[in-house]
Amino acid sequence: MKVKTILVSQPEPKIENSPYFDLIEKQKVKIDFRPFIHVEGVSAKEVRQQKVDLNNYTAIILTSRNAVDHFFRVAEEMRFKVPDTMKYFCQSEAVAYYLQKYVVYRKRKIYVGKRTFGELSPLIKKYKDEKFLLPNTDKIKPEVPQTMDALGVNWKQATFYKTVVSDLSDLADVYYDVLVFFSPSGIESLFQNFPDFKQNNTRIAVFGNTTIKAVEDKGLRVDIAAPTPETPSMTMALEKYIEKVNKGR
Repeated sequence: MKVKTILVSQPEPKIENSPYFDLIEKQKVKIDFRPFIHVEGVSAKEVRQQKVDLNNYTAIILTSRNAVDHFFRVAEEMRFKVPDTMKYFCQSEAVAYYLQKYVVYRKRKIYVGKRTFGELSPLIKKYKDEKFLLPNTDKIKPEVPQTMDALGVNWKQATFYKTVVSDLSDLADVYYDVLVFFSPSGIESLFQNFPDFKQNNTRIAVFGNTTIKAVEDKGLRVDIAAPTPETPSMTMALEKYIEKVNKGR
């Protein structure tokens, strides 16, 4: 069956040269974007209830742009002036770059990992005498606390924001040829919104092994998977599949 319509369970890209827009142009398909989940901040009061006093920490571990936003939001709500001496350990260059929204980059102590949390751990170990705070979501990956505990450093994890299922009720009678998912939370949202969802002829595209498992655990079929050596990105995987089914190759 040919692919004409795709729903991506993420916000629409803000950059003009997104490969999704190239895909629309090249393959003449309709792509809609709709976040199946969204992030909501936890109040300063709730953070305090987790026994967090920002005065007690000398280093902040930031794993995402959401973590950056919500750390500084809570600090402001608590009327806590973040000291210039605070050290920032950023999981990736993208997170470190985003940090410039809140601090003057060249005047701060910022340490940057390559991409994964594991790659950040040698830097954390190097500064093992610091008191680390990890502001995070309620859905933290298990390897994060495991890695921190193995390092034997003084650290605390706290929920500064939560992943919440979006209301998709307006999509109840809308059909798409392909649904695209990037996280198990997206699959969870699908079934919370549509408990009787049946896949039938809908193709499901997924990114990452944990998402594949979440799809299969629900008894659904994975039709398009990324990353693979041939298709390292979701758009490449979609393009390869569309070319195959739309042109009969």
